[in-house]
Amino acid sequence: MFEAPVQKLIDELARLPGIGQKSAQRIAFHLLHVEETDARRLAEAVVEMRERVRLCARCFNVTDSEECSICRDLRRDPSAICVVERAQDVVVVERTHEFRGRYHVLGGAISPIEGVGPEQLRLRELIARIEPEGVTEVIVATNPTVEGDTTALYLARSLKPLGLTVTRLASGLPVGGDLDYADELTLGRALSGRREM
Repeated sequence: MFEAPVQKLIDELARLPGIGQKSAQRIAFHLLHVEETDARRLAEAVVEMRERVRLCARCFNVTDSEECSICRDLRRDPSAICVVERAQDVVVVERTHEFRGRYHVLGGAISPIEGVGPEQLRLRELIARIEPEGVTEVIVATNPTVEGDTTALYLARSLKPLGLTVTRLASGLPVGGDLDYADELTLGRALSGRREM
């Protein structure tokens, strides 16, 4: 429909989550009309992110060094690990200012329909951290969905025999929702009111 370079950009933008064809067209034409330096700055930011950002060697959060800033922070409580599905969930929990431990990013949730089983998640890496880091509590902060609940139950069954306290975020989060849509107050209350599984 549009000239090839414009259509190519629209097609690529439409592949992004939450961006449909109309939004992709608006963004593409906006970029066509902004100053060239602004468009180049956006392109360079994307390229720099792809080149520099990687996963933390310890918790699998995103970082631009070997370990993320949370894992490097000696003021964090190493005895508590908050387990989340995705790296963006770390930021959501951090905004509550209720948790001062460390994190572990699973990389998803158990979903047989999508072919994701426990072996596709970073569960072995979590278990490997328990003894060397002196972990005594694991807070399961998976999303309150069928997949998140299944993952939470699997984690509880796997970790309880190790003598750990395994807790789950308390109520307050909407069932079927994602952590990144929760406000700080709701998530803060859920975190402070967590219960043992």
